[in-house]
Amino acid sequence: MDFNLDIEKISHEALLVANAATNPEAFAIIYDLYFSRVYNYIRFRVGDPYLTDDLTSQVFEKVLNKITMYQQNRGNFAAWLFAIAHNTVLDHFRKQKISSLVFFDNHKQKNLDSEPEDAVIAKELREDLFTALKSLNDRERNILGLKFWSSLTNRKIAELTGLTENNVGIIIYRAIKRLRVYLSDLGVNSYE
Repeated sequence: MDFNLDIEKISHEALLVANAATNPEAFAIIYDLYFSRVYNYIRFRVGDPYLTDDLTSQVFEKVLNKITMYQQNRGNFAAWLFAIAHNTVLDHFRKQKISSLVFFDNHKQKNLDSEPEDAVIAKELREDLFTALKSLNDRERNILGLKFWSSLTNRKIAELTGLTENNVGIIIYRAIKRLRVYLSDLGVNSYE
């Protein structure tokens, strides 16, 4: 890993964040850098694409309104941003009084021209996966969502959740191991 590249990236991001409060172009760059990861995280948590659009826009509106409150010495910007995204989702569920366990099943949909048998098998596999995910606790599902749907590193997840980087890795490892066992019990062979 090139340490100088990391310093440049951090310095560039810090400069963008510092300028974003007064410079729309700087905020637009931040938006472009993080939009898809925030959107994917929220979509994983809520399932509904229209609701995801609404909540994602709320997140970036909050970020724009609160960007002057961000303090680089208290953690990196991505962790701060995903804390806002996480809290926005939780606030929505509290207001709606619904379970936060809703997954979308078309994250990466197969080609619509595929054989009907393949489509049925894919649908059954998704249903089995979502059933297995329901066996995990909220923290495990949240961490898996941050890792695989938002493409965050264990370090950023640790900063966001207040856990150690090692603890995040262990939670991911154990959750995936439990998912494999659960899917195996359902008759799903994860190596096919």
